[in-house]
Amino acid sequence: MITHPTKLNAFDTWLMEWRPRQEATGIRRFCLEFLWFGLKEARACLFVVLFFSAVFTVPRDGLIGIPRYDLLLLIALIIQGWMLWAGLESKDEVKAITLFHLVGLCLEIFKTSDQIRSWSYPDPGLFRVMGVPLFSGFMYAGVGSYMIQSWRLLELRVRHHPPYWMATLAALAIYANFFTHHFIADFRWYLVAFVLGLYARTTVLYRPLDRDRRMPLLLSFILIGFFVWLAENLSTFFRVWQYPNQIGAWAVVHVGKWTSWSLLVIMTFTIVAHLKHIKASISVPE
Repeated sequence: MITHPTKLNAFDTWLMEWRPRQEATGIRRFCLEFLWFGLKEARACLFVVLFFSAVFTVPRDGLIGIPRYDLLLLIALIIQGWMLWAGLESKDEVKAITLFHLVGLCLEIFKTSDQIRSWSYPDPGLFRVMGVPLFSGFMYAGVGSYMIQSWRLLELRVRHHPPYWMATLAALAIYANFFTHHFIADFRWYLVAFVLGLYARTTVLYRPLDRDRRMPLLLSFILIGFFVWLAENLSTFFRVWQYPNQIGAWAVVHVGKWTSWSLLVIMTFTIVAHLKHIKASISVPE
């Protein structure tokens, strides 16, 4: 179950409660809603922005004798602790984000193993699990953090959500395919077709300012996956990790990874939606 901070900080309260003094129309309405949508999205990306700012600025050799990977882990923990202390996240939200961290870390351990070696972490670091630096799980946790925060700030509501057992089956199949396609056929495109049919009617209602707006849920999966793919390109450019074709010289991450990230976003959304569903089902009206 995900619960939000019992007391919002002043900035979040302002973002969610501010209304124009006079009814805005036309271009002024568009500009106001666009501005507030941007502000809420930026706030939802707070952990991602702070963490990846460190990823892109911490020298490859580290600082004051601390290896880069270990320093990134320390920074991620400080950011997470500060957000919890400041009321930007609740304890339950942190628990959910930790789940995303563990799911991502398991995938990283498999993908970087000697048998698979889809990518690698070339720099030294003390805090590793089976060769994978622990900070790497926070990259997956960042996606979960964004989704949880944007759900609250934009007051998201999902219409025509598919049966939860089918959504769960799709999420499990997506996660399993990340592992099994190395040994059997890659069912990615079959999964894409299944997901397209599953969420074809699903829309998300969100509130940039004071009116509900609507977006196809599939479009949000594609857009979020695209921005994660861009972040991956920047990360590999700074050699935080490397694909085999980037060892000699940096190259753009294959566009096919956009599909993989979009599928991972669907899996993340499914977890968050389930937690929200559980919370709604056990809530007792006052």
